[in-house]
Amino acid sequence: MFILPALVLYTVFIVYPLFSALQYSLFSWEGTRRTGMAGLDNFIRLFSGVYGERLWRAFGHNLVFFAGTMLVQTTLGLAFAVLLRRSRAGRRFLQTAYVLPHLVSPIVVGYLWSLMLSPQFGAVNAALRAVGLDALAQPWTGDPALALPTLVLVNAWQWIGFPMLLFTAALAGLPPEYEEAARVDGATGWQAFRHVTLPLLVPAIGIVTVLTFVGTMNVLDLVYAMQGSQGAPAGATDVLGLLFYRTAFNNPDPGAIGQASALAVVMFAFIFGVSIAATRILRRWEARLR
Repeated sequence: MFILPALVLYTVFIVYPLFSALQYSLFSWEGTRRTGMAGLDNFIRLFSGVYGERLWRAFGHNLVFFAGTMLVQTTLGLAFAVLLRRSRAGRRFLQTAYVLPHLVSPIVVGYLWSLMLSPQFGAVNAALRAVGLDALAQPWTGDPALALPTLVLVNAWQWIGFPMLLFTAALAGLPPEYEEAARVDGATGWQAFRHVTLPLLVPAIGIVTVLTFVGTMNVLDLVYAMQGSQGAPAGATDVLGLLFYRTAFNNPDPGAIGQASALAVVMFAFIFGVSIAATRILRRWEARLR
């Protein structure tokens, strides 16, 4: 009875839409009117023709987004957690400073950074020019080669506090005797971290990896705020979330509901399947460490 209100909300806003999307994807539509059974036609259209090319391109961008976010966000989050663990001065202030961007809406973060990165009046290029680094001033979100890496860095800047908090909690739960024993055996600080501390952080790293994967594969708001619904420039930042948005709400095809629902089902099945598989693999690694 105590969990019933939460269960009802979860069912109404999560479970029901999932099954509705699956149902809608199997029918043909004319606007908002369902006309008949389509079977797998909507799914076949996803992977064929021009739409299929856009789908695979957006999927590739999502994978790059995930890999870049893991490399920057997780690495720096772990480094900050380790440094803050060893530092006493200003620890609370720095933890709060790193977590604050995590509490801001991605839409706000996107618009903020789009202004800061503006090639005309942005603070980033102005600062570079002020210190004599004019050659480094770039159209960060206007260059197809720089736009996606720039989004990765902005996304990592916003969410770096999340893995840092998880790693900080995991480090606090490790017995200090393990590292002390390694030091007694002659291990350096790096060797003790690599061979003792890091393996014990595998559960936390696994959680961060899975949650980062889910978040980056569903990313929409930050990219939309900075690059628009078309994934500018020239589709260089197009992701699955934007493709779904255009298919559902900016599509002249009368069967848009069926196509968008099919894309939503494919995205859910892929993200859910990979997350389950990754969780099982990480549990096996944890078992080996024990």
